[in-house]
Amino acid sequence: MSMINGFSAADAERLSAHERSLIERRERLLGPAYRLFYERPLHTVRGEGVWLFDDQGRRYLDAYNNVASVGHCHPRVVSAISRQAAQLNTHTRYLQEGILDYAEQLLGTFPDYLERVMFTCTGSEANDLALRIARHHTGGTGVIITRFAYHGVTGDLAELSPSLGAGIRLPAHARTVLAPDAYRLGADQVAATLAADVRAAIDDLRAQGIRPAALLLDGIFSSDGVFPGPAGFLAEAVALAQAEGLLYIADEVQSGFARTGDAFWGFERHGVRPDLVTLGKPMGNGQPIAGLVGRAEVVDGFGRNLRYFNTFGGNPVSCAAGQAVLDVIRDEELQARARETGRYLLQGLGRLQQRHALIGDVRGAGLFLGVELVKDRASQAPAAAETRRVVNAMRERGVLISAAGPLENILKIRPLLAFEREHADLLLETLDAALDEVGAP
Repeated sequence: MSMINGFSAADAERLSAHERSLIERRERLLGPAYRLFYERPLHTVRGEGVWLFDDQGRRYLDAYNNVASVGHCHPRVVSAISRQAAQLNTHTRYLQEGILDYAEQLLGTFPDYLERVMFTCTGSEANDLALRIARHHTGGTGVIITRFAYHGVTGDLAELSPSLGAGIRLPAHARTVLAPDAYRLGADQVAATLAADVRAAIDDLRAQGIRPAALLLDGIFSSDGVFPGPAGFLAEAVALAQAEGLLYIADEVQSGFARTGDAFWGFERHGVRPDLVTLGKPMGNGQPIAGLVGRAEVVDGFGRNLRYFNTFGGNPVSCAAGQAVLDVIRDEELQARARETGRYLLQGLGRLQQRHALIGDVRGAGLFLGVELVKDRASQAPAAAETRRVVNAMRERGVLISAAGPLENILKIRPLLAFEREHADLLLETLDAALDEVGAP
C-alpha cells in the first residue's frame, strides 16, 4: 500500500487539512527519524491531570505517558518551576541549598547503603554515566542486557538498545539474555532461566577475552514486553553477576518513583542490592531531570579519578521540580494509589481475558501492565496486527495506550499515578469495546 508522509493513503484520507500540513512540516523540518503515535496522529494542545486535550477540545484519558506521572501540569510542580525560574537558574559549580535538600530527600527513599547521587538531564545520560562508572570500577567493558532492551539514545546506550530498530548492531562487548517471560516459561522457571542465561553470557564474554563490567536491566522489562515476573525472581541472576565481579545497574527509568505500587523502586520487589540505580522520565514530571544513585565506594572511586560536570544536570529549576514530585507522591499517597488502582486494573483485565480469546496473558506490577494478544492460546502465536488495531481503536474512543515487545503484540498500559477507579473503569470499558471491534468476524 502506498505511503504518504509515513502513513498509508487510507490513513492519510482520514486526516484534516491542518493535520496533513503539520505532518508535512514535521517531515520537512525534523526528518524521518521521528515517529508519531497512532494511524491518525493526535494533535495535543493541553494537559490536565490524567487528561490530554486535542486542538478540537476533545479530551483523552492518558494511560501511557509515565513522564507526567503525578498528572499533567500538576499545579504544585508548575508553581515550583515558576518560582525557582523567577529567582535563579544556573549550574552546580556554585553553592546552592536546593540541590542538597533535594539530594537528601531523594536518597531518603533508597536503602541506606546507596549514599551518593549524581544528576543528569535524561535517563540516557544517567545510564551512560552508570556504564562509565562500572567500567572504571571493574576495569572491564562487557555489558549484559536483555534481547529487546531499551536503555537510551547516547552513542553507547543506543548500541545497547535493540528495541530502537533493526539497524542497531550490538557491539562486541555486549551479550543479551532473554527477558523473563513467565507466560511461556512458567512463573517457577524464570529465575533459574535468567540466572543460567547470565552465567552463559559471562562465560562467553570471558571466552572472547572480554572482562565483564555490568548487568544492566530494566526491572519491569518494558520494551521486551512488560515482564514484571513474580517478586524476587531477579535475585538469583543478580547475586550470580555480583559474585563474578560485575556491577548490577538497576535501570529505574521505567519502574521507579512508586510506579510498581508495592515499592517506591522497582528493584525493591526482588530483594536485591543494586550497585548503581539510574533514574529519569517521571523524576521532574516533564521538566528534564534524571540521575544516578550508587554505593559510595563505587561512585567515589570514579569521582576521585575523573571529573564530572553536566551544564544543566542538577540545575535549581529541575531540582525544584524533582522536589515537588516527591512531595506530591508523598502528600497525595500516590504509591498506595498505584498499588490499589493497579490491582483493580489487573483484576479487570483478568475478567476481560475470560471474555476475549485474543488475550493470552495479563501481567503487571502497580500501574505498569501488559496484555499480550495472541492468535490462539494453544500456540501463543503473537497477534501483532490485531494489537495495532486495538491501540488505534482505543485512541479513536478517547483512551491512549501503546504496544511493546519485538512484534508489538503486547498492549502497554502505563497510567499516570494520579489514576483513580473511575479512570480505570473507563479504560477497561474502552478496551472491552475495542476488543469486541477487533475480534468481530
